[in-house]
Formats: sequence, structure tokens, C-alpha cells
Amino acid sequence: MGLQAGIVGLPNVGKSTLFNAVSISAKAQASNYRFCTIEPNVGLVDVPDERINKLAELVQPNRTVPTQLEIVDIAGLVRGASKGEGLGNKFLGNIREVDAIIHVIRCFEDENILRDEGAINPVGDKEIIDTELQLKDLESVERKLAKTEKMAKTDPKAKVELDVLIKCKQHLDQGKSIRSLGLDKEEKLAVADLCLLTDKPVLYVANVDEGSMHTGNKYSEQLLAGVKNENAQVIVMCNNIEAQIAELESADDKAMFMDEYKMTEPALNKLIRNTYKLLELETYFTAGVQEVRAWTIHHGWKAPQAASVIHTDFEKGFIKAEVIAFDDFVKYGSEAACRDNGRLRIEGKEYIVQDGDVMHFRFNV
Repeated sequence: MGLQAGIVGLPNVGKSTLFNAVSISAKAQASNYRFCTIEPNVGLVDVPDERINKLAELVQPNRTVPTQLEIVDIAGLVRGASKGEGLGNKFLGNIREVDAIIHVIRCFEDENILRDEGAINPVGDKEIIDTELQLKDLESVERKLAKTEKMAKTDPKAKVELDVLIKCKQHLDQGKSIRSLGLDKEEKLAVADLCLLTDKPVLYVANVDEGSMHTGNKYSEQLLAGVKNENAQVIVMCNNIEAQIAELESADDKAMFMDEYKMTEPALNKLIRNTYKLLELETYFTAGVQEVRAWTIHHGWKAPQAASVIHTDFEKGFIKAEVIAFDDFVKYGSEAACRDNGRLRIEGKEYIVQDGDVMHFRFNV
């Protein structure tokens, strides 16, 4: 589906280390100096989902294909980025193109890793990024506002847009992000062309030292307190440990490493799953001898839309869908057994696909 989550933050907070850990198709250079990441690196990451492994155990397919997310490593922003400081304009443009933001914040002390902002201050670091994004949004809103004011005198549609733009400007002037404004669907459409940076959903990563990976520390606690009114999730993790796990080639080596650190799974798995949810994505499955595969859809999609991610012809020629709930498939062990026990349903065009459905589509070519 081409949906992307962008990793952002100040320089040297662990963004590229995190990207190296999550990416299975590209490696960003993780170096201790500013702007080592110039062009945004894009990598594909498998979405961890035990359900596909369970289906594969039951079906024994020739191959298993998980669903994936695109993760973009965007170079570090600095104070003044909205005015072009550092490589600000270019990187703010990179953020504009992603669908959600993973904001990495430094919550560890290390005198060997450069820091321009003085003492470790997670909330202050967050506010620097917030301010730069808000200022850039304010610039975009004011530019459109100037054009729309003239048109609104004669065009009712422009008057509606003007009202939304004024609301956005007042909110940004107060140092608040657009995502907290609570715009409804129609209001969002009025400013959709601006691709406002602060309207994107955000998830925070508190990058802590090794000793704090299970418990957090005073810095991650400060961050949690600082975002408590945002209804945003904070994931506490040690990016260096996650990168080391990712570099291990064998499952046995990874298991031994995690056992040593008393980990049941990489913290990355939680991060990826929560980013998937942040984008309001869900998964359905197809399960046959040739292939068990996970497919990504948006929450609330109907059966023909879901079929389109396999092939557009499936949506155009959609007749009906055969649907088995995941729990039923596991309980009875096969499609045939589900059919025999009345657990295979035939659904039409209005069926809203549920997360975890095992589906087979019938269509006309």
C-alpha cells in the first residue's frame, strides 16, 4: 500500500541506529556527526504477527509472506530548521511525505555522543521538534490564508476553507499541533492539500541506556509526563541493543542474546506493531498450500476494497468473499473443517473486513 512511517528527532538521538535495526532492505549509516543521513533511507520491515505463523503451522504452505511497513530514516532536525537551518527545508519536505511519525528522543547519558542542546532534556528536545514543525505548518497556513481571503468574498466553498484555516492559524499561534485541534473529516479535507506536518499521528521512542531498557529511567519518566495530554504512546527501548539483535543471523543466537537480557521478544516488535496500529491498519489472510499470506488494509474497508490489494481486477469483478474468522480456523484446523462445521461464511460487497479474517475471493475476470 506504500504507507510510510518516518523516524525523526534531533541529531545523535539514535534514529539511524533504530532504522538499522528495523530495516530488512537497507542500512542507514549510523555515525556520530551531524547530517550523516542526507537522503532519506527507506526500508521495508516485516510486521510481527504470530497469527500468520499459526496459520502456516496448520496449512504447511510452500511459502509464508508477512505484511510489511515502509520505514523512512529522516536526518536530524535542528533548532531553526523551519527557517532553513541545517538542511531543514529538505528534511521537513521528507517528513511531509510520510503518513506517521516515529519521534526518537534521547533518554540516556553518554559523553562520547555529541549533543548541541546541553544537558539531557527529553521534553525540551521534543518541544524543539514540535516548534519547528508548527512553524512550518504556520507558514503553509498563512500562505493559503492570504489567497483564500480574497476568494471567500465570492466563493462559498472558499469561505468554508477560510474558517478552517483561521482555526488552524489560531491553534498554531498558541504553540499547539494540528493533531490536537480535533478537525472533523470535512475540515481536514479543506486543508488536505497542505499536508500539515503536525496533523500526522505520532509515536514516541524513549531511547534509553542498556540498564534502563526494562524499567525506564528519570528521562523516560519525564517524557511520559510531558506527553500525557497528547494521547500518544511512548515506547521505552535501547536502540543499541535492538540493533545488536537485528545483526544476529540465526534464530538460536537471537534467542540466546535475548535470554541473556531477559527479553521475551525484541522491543522492535512492539514498536512495529504499534506503528501499524498508529496508521489505522489491519490484516487479513489468505491461506492455501501454495502460500499463506498477510495483506494490509485500512480499518473499516469493505470486502471489494480488501480484494483490491491482491489485484485491482478482484475489486472490479468482485462477486463474494468466503470468510473464516481466525479463531475458528485455528479451532477446526483447516478450511475444509470450518466449512463442514458451518464456520465458513459467504459475504457480499458491504461486508466490513475484520482484523484476522481468513478470506478467499470469488470474482469475474
